[in-house]
Amino acid sequence: MTVTAHSPALVHLDTLPTELYLAGRRRASSDDSWFDVLDPATGAVLTRVANATAEDARAAVDAADAALPRWAATPPRERGEVLRRAFELMTGRAEELAELIVLENGKALTDARAEVAYAAEFFRWYAEEAVRAAGTLQTAPSGANRILVLRQPVGVCVLVTPWNFPAAMATRKIGPALAAGCSVVLKPASDTPLTALALAAVLEEAGVPAGVVNVLPSRRSGQVVSAMLDDPRVRKLSFTGSTEVGRELLAMAARTVVNTSMELGGNAPFLVFADADLDEAVAGAMVAKMRNGGEACTAANRFYVQAPVAAEFTARLADAMSSLTVGRGLAPGVQVGPLVNEASRAKVHELVRGSVDAGAGVVTGGRPLDGDGFFYPPTVLAHVPAGAPVLHEEIFGPVAPVVTFDTEEEAVQLANDTEYGLVSYLYTSDLARGLRVSECLDSGMVGLNRGVVSDPAAPFGGTKQSGIGREGGHEGLVDYTESKYIALSW
Repeated sequence: MTVTAHSPALVHLDTLPTELYLAGRRRASSDDSWFDVLDPATGAVLTRVANATAEDARAAVDAADAALPRWAATPPRERGEVLRRAFELMTGRAEELAELIVLENGKALTDARAEVAYAAEFFRWYAEEAVRAAGTLQTAPSGANRILVLRQPVGVCVLVTPWNFPAAMATRKIGPALAAGCSVVLKPASDTPLTALALAAVLEEAGVPAGVVNVLPSRRSGQVVSAMLDDPRVRKLSFTGSTEVGRELLAMAARTVVNTSMELGGNAPFLVFADADLDEAVAGAMVAKMRNGGEACTAANRFYVQAPVAAEFTARLADAMSSLTVGRGLAPGVQVGPLVNEASRAKVHELVRGSVDAGAGVVTGGRPLDGDGFFYPPTVLAHVPAGAPVLHEEIFGPVAPVVTFDTEEEAVQLANDTEYGLVSYLYTSDLARGLRVSECLDSGMVGLNRGVVSDPAAPFGGTKQSGIGREGGHEGLVDYTESKYIALSW
């Protein structure tokens, strides 16, 4: 692998917004502190960003609360038109935003372009959904009165987003919140705050009133989020990230009984039955595993392959993985960029090393790449034993462990043997089997003969400890509303 220097064509670091965005204004933190944002491909400092304090968090809630009544009273069509303009602005600046994502996240430019397109679609989808927060009217079963149910905005929302999809995870929350008539405070991951601040500029230009969207980058995440959740004016928390942090945030939210949505960790099984089209299965595996370099909660984490085709599938997968070009995300032809930071790379290698120590064999990859940056090669492990750590923890990197199974019942049991339940994948040419197994898999989403499930029009979320609630689709809008029941007679 050669990491080549390749400068961005459109992003100028000295002109990027790096301050907090509160009440429609950019400002330093209350203690004038800053933190470094690194380039994962080199480890060098890209720029410095304002480091929000608990005092800033309370000021952001002040701004969101002051802006809420007017925005909630704005006609749904007008809110939708603002989101539509945001979609158009994002689309027009897609290449610039993609380059920015590469710089602070490290992913390959092709992945970043795909993310920007996906992220913008949430603004377009919720521009349309803004006018569809419909209530219901029915006669009470007794006939004594009517039951009128209204959908009203839940109120001030705190949105906490991860570093792996810095644009899409923000728009997937901001879009439905604004469509429903809520105001928001976005706390982006400290590894990738620049994309969130750039989105704030897009939303401001699209016509979002001051205070409706506020952005608080900070290295003091616990203090900042806790201060907001202890404010009784905050009525919604939406978090995407690890299950461990999700548990802590749920405990914080319980103090003031805040409405919560949680999109947490995953440990996605990828089942390949003997009757599957192996060309399609390998192609799907490459998407499910290597989208975003494996740094995705939906990434295939465990590959269960039926015995008659296990050797052939493993060989084909290893060939495909080893052929990928690894390098700096902006360099031409690169398909896999670095992991986001050194801690992530160390964790991935620890999982690989622990699995090899337990008896797994390395087919390709298996050790960190030399040189600057946080690079790890696409890796395939074969003959992975049941107790190997790589089967029980979310990898969040370009590693594919392969396990053999014999029967359909065994495959389902292995797939469901986890505390997580975000997404599952399976490949088979037997539609009846595919639907039967899909019903048995304990996950919120299933990719049947398909390596991608994410779609702004579909409800995204998991079962068990993979989360609470759904994002995307009409369900995503409903999650930012409260039902008000009015009993009436006429």
